[in-house]
Amino acid sequence: MPSPLRSQSSDQTHWFANEVHPHESALRAYVKNQFPKIGDVDDVVQESFLRIWSAQAKNPIMSAKAFLFRIARHAAIDLTRRSKASPINGVRDLDEMDVIEDGPGVVDIVSMAEKTRLLAKAIDALPARCREVVVLRKLKGVPQAQVAIFLGISEKTVETQLSRGLKRCEDFLRKRGVHHYYTNESR
Repeated sequence: MPSPLRSQSSDQTHWFANEVHPHESALRAYVKNQFPKIGDVDDVVQESFLRIWSAQAKNPIMSAKAFLFRIARHAAIDLTRRSKASPINGVRDLDEMDVIEDGPGVVDIVSMAEKTRLLAKAIDALPARCREVVVLRKLKGVPQAQVAIFLGISEKTVETQLSRGLKRCEDFLRKRGVHHYYTNESR
């Protein structure tokens, strides 16, 4: 004699196979079209199958297709709400995460901006000829011989003015707490 529990389980399995499962591909398409931001449609479909199975076990469902799509809609909305509420996003590959930035931090940027502002003041404080030589040689990268021709002075004078200008700028910056802004190698 078959057990009533086994008969009920096989009836539900039969009902699911005939009334619910045939709508799986249409359900997937519906979820993809109506909720394009949901990353894993399979989760919504499986959740919908689980919910309709549980509901059918408690009370008979007259229109499985309509009920299934309503359940999927609610499951998709729940999933969307949870993903909006949670600031944590799943990561599949940790190497793709930008955890440490390679660029300078805010403090470094502000510090460099302040140093640059002070250097501009230091250059402005130089005597006119000295300032011209420093600007042309160091800021514009004009070769020494061309600076000499342009300013109508000897190359030796360009060299002397550049050396004096850099020394004065270095002293100006040092007095204001800036050390190692440029080194002898950068001269």
